[in-house]
Amino acid sequence: SLFPQQQDAFGAYARNAASRSTVTTRQLPQHFFDEWDTGFNLAWELDFWGRFRRAVEAADDDLEASVESYDQAVVTLLADIASTYVEIRTLQQRIALAQENIRVQRETYTIADARFRGGQVTELDVDHATSTHAQTEAMIPQLELQRREATNRLCILLGVPPTDLVPVLGQGPIPAAPADVAVGVPADLLRRRPDVRRAEREVAAQSARVGIATSELYPHIGITGSIGYSAEQFAELLDSRSLQGCVGPYFQWNILNYGRLLSAIRMQDARLAELVVAYQNRVLEANAEAENGIARFLRGRQRTDSLSTSVTASQKASKIALARYRGGEISFVWVALIEQNLVQQQELFAQAQGQTALGVIETYRALGGGWQYRPDRSRGSASIADAATGAPAANAEAESLPAAPQP
Repeated sequence: SLFPQQQDAFGAYARNAASRSTVTTRQLPQHFFDEWDTGFNLAWELDFWGRFRRAVEAADDDLEASVESYDQAVVTLLADIASTYVEIRTLQQRIALAQENIRVQRETYTIADARFRGGQVTELDVDHATSTHAQTEAMIPQLELQRREATNRLCILLGVPPTDLVPVLGQGPIPAAPADVAVGVPADLLRRRPDVRRAEREVAAQSARVGIATSELYPHIGITGSIGYSAEQFAELLDSRSLQGCVGPYFQWNILNYGRLLSAIRMQDARLAELVVAYQNRVLEANAEAENGIARFLRGRQRTDSLSTSVTASQKASKIALARYRGGEISFVWVALIEQNLVQQQELFAQAQGQTALGVIETYRALGGGWQYRPDRSRGSASIADAATGAPAANAEAESLPAAPQP
């Protein structure tokens, strides 16, 4: 729009019949005649008040906002992939712990049954052991269902049909969280988060639209011109005597529409104020999300350390209780309580490990960094799954934060 807005060539032919009954055509020698026309028109409104420049600024800002929306979608997608992967590993760990506890409880049941057959205890111990064993076994189907649902979600995130990914992923530990997470200063946070950058670009685009609305208060100044040839006979069309044209400046000023124009400016100003508040709110939410992710990571580590001590003590207590029960020193109630407590503590420990890893992922998601990814068009359809599983991305943007836990 900074260049001539109208640039067109034209050409026409017409067979005309002129009235012989009007003053202007009564003296024409012919009633019927041909008319051939060709030429070029140009109209150029000059950007005196910056209306077109502001429109270009708004378009550039809208483009940058759409790019940031793409970046935000990629960050969200890869964070969801990482979170789902951690969930799958956590469920695998919980299933493995439940199976190990089932093995121990089966051994306890065998001891209780042998003592019952030997007349040393009542059938109550056998029934109690059976109940404890069955209760732990009942956890397995539910955990396996949750694992399958998680693998189906991972398939959807990776863009493949839902299938059982356990044979592909195999067994593996819960990803260990790093010792520290480098957060950076708040200004870095604002530069890193695509949604904050998008909100900032939307404010900039709307600011430019205020300028566009304001420019309507002033006259539109431009240049218009036309040059061409017109002749009755086609052979004479390009003759110098057939040349016609005009050129000159013009202005257009909407002097009786100021109520409408001022209202349009006020509307754009109100929209700008709305977007500024939305930007400020987005910044506050970004800081809160980062703080929540860091707090989740730090408290998760503390909880994991405490639960690790608890699990170690519970395992030791379970072995001692089973040995003393075998020797007839304690009742089966103590064995059952200690084994049930061990199952509970191991469950909590596995969940705490997963929550700690998820806290790191949430921190990276909140910081908006570490996962920026651009498809390499030269390779055709790029695989985001490669980026999620640690394969080298063809054109990934390097970031200064430490890498997120990789599968």
